[in-house]
Amino acid sequence: MNTPTRSSAVPAAGQVWDPRAYARNGRFVSELGAPVLDWLAPKAGERVLDLGCGDGALTEQLVAAGCEVVGGDASAEFVATARERGLDARLIDGQALPFREEFDAVFSNAALHWMKRDPDAVVAGVARALKPGGRFVAEMGGAGNVASIRAAVYDALTRRGIDAVGADPWYFPTADEYRARLEAAGFTVARIEKFPRPTPLPGDVAGWLRTFAQAFLEFVPEGERADVVAEVQEVLRPQLGVAGVWIADYVRLRFIALKKVSA
Repeated sequence: MNTPTRSSAVPAAGQVWDPRAYARNGRFVSELGAPVLDWLAPKAGERVLDLGCGDGALTEQLVAAGCEVVGGDASAEFVATARERGLDARLIDGQALPFREEFDAVFSNAALHWMKRDPDAVVAGVARALKPGGRFVAEMGGAGNVASIRAAVYDALTRRGIDAVGADPWYFPTADEYRARLEAAGFTVARIEKFPRPTPLPGDVAGWLRTFAQAFLEFVPEGERADVVAEVQEVLRPQLGVAGVWIADYVRLRFIALKKVSA
């Protein structure tokens, strides 16, 4: 019988998640996760880890499909919100997963790119958590994700003498790079794709920045943060804010990897 496992969690430096702001400015993240669920093809009775479960919107869908689901996230605020949905959500560091051969599948949507400190530890932890033959199905930001936004933020910080590279919380790999990490951890990659997905935002890019780019803004003196957001917004307006509709230049990396069965 599996017993609940505890882990300390280390969120991305400077990034604090406000579930209400996320629901307002980032709900599209879970809404666009349907294709990843299709790739997972969850089956009733399977035990699934939702790695980086956020507020539990997709975790809830896995439960509705009849799965026994553990949601894990490094944000205490998100974990509390997911628990309010009645979910088994736990405060977990994805770079130090505490499970061993417990899950039929590990699912992750829009979370792995926040686990920048040690991506190999993430993949190795997923491999340990899976039963032999289990599958790892995920989508994350791929190389080139939000490139225009990232460049504008880098420029704004660099002009203020701030090390934007050091502040950057994101890891956006190529398909070949992540395939190599998966294979090194003992996975067989059944499918991996990187593709552009221009994504309409529910508001302007300022709301997106305040929700998703806190790790950068944390290095800006508090009294200057609004100026940085406004500056980045104006730089991006001609490219991403056409006709008043803001479209972020998302690029996604999606894959299915299977844990090898030992001979």
